[in-house]
Amino acid sequence: MNKDQLEKVKNNKGFIAALDQSGGSTPKALAIYGVLEDAYSNEDDMFSLVHEMRTRIITAPAFNSDSILGAILFEQTMDRKIDGLYTADYLANKKGIVPFLKVDNGMEELTEGVQLMKPITDLGPLLKRAIERHIFGTKMRSVIKEANPAGIKKLVKQQFDVGKQIIAAGLVPIIEPEVDIHSKDKEASEKILYEELKKQLDLLSENENVMLKISLPTVANTYEKLSEHPRVVRVVALSGGYARDEANKKLKGNNHLIASFSRALSENLNVTQSNEEFNKTIKDSIDSIYDASIHKN
Repeated sequence: MNKDQLEKVKNNKGFIAALDQSGGSTPKALAIYGVLEDAYSNEDDMFSLVHEMRTRIITAPAFNSDSILGAILFEQTMDRKIDGLYTADYLANKKGIVPFLKVDNGMEELTEGVQLMKPITDLGPLLKRAIERHIFGTKMRSVIKEANPAGIKKLVKQQFDVGKQIIAAGLVPIIEPEVDIHSKDKEASEKILYEELKKQLDLLSENENVMLKISLPTVANTYEKLSEHPRVVRVVALSGGYARDEANKKLKGNNHLIASFSRALSENLNVTQSNEEFNKTIKDSIDSIYDASIHKN
């Protein structure tokens, strides 16, 4: 583990950029960017186009360590290059930004009110490659749809069981138990989730540290005490489908919580924009998310 990067993620001001759309979410991300499905004929072309989009974001002048602590990458992005450097090296060496990698393979069907992660059968080799590519940490997502105590308990335990394997490999896992913002009992789910996260955090040893990525809570500061837990490096929030202005407003109401936005970060970006227009749009986005992230922190 890179101690300087750990210190940066733990203590510096800023937010985590989520650039990790993959698989089924990539066509939607491209469509929002203005690249429709008739622009590519196969998966390789699709991923090349999304890498062009991410390269444009990462190389924008405003995308730098003044505002951004880290960036979460998809596996194919990790294996591709920007200006002759592997993406993680470009982020770390040219931008001063800490690289993370999405490691989950998607989710199972809804059971007991939750969607658990599918088995990550290639986790060991993937973590080995991540270390070779100078990745600092990982991210894995599962989703809570209903306030089902048994389902939420299983989901959190699965996240931590995999997280311990990631820690053993020398990386810092981002545990992401997303609560669907459209859930009819979102607040009740968040109360259960808080308790299950606390239980699992208390079981970690002094050498086992994690980050938490949670949905912006219905009741502000629901997760505030978790940010003070000795095993927690940082607590970050996903935008979860909220528009950027709404996500920023909710974020400002939560102490010690910073952003890890994806759709909200890339909002209003379009492939047809000139470099000047694109760079101004992404700067406005970064500035607003940074401002919301340092509010009350």
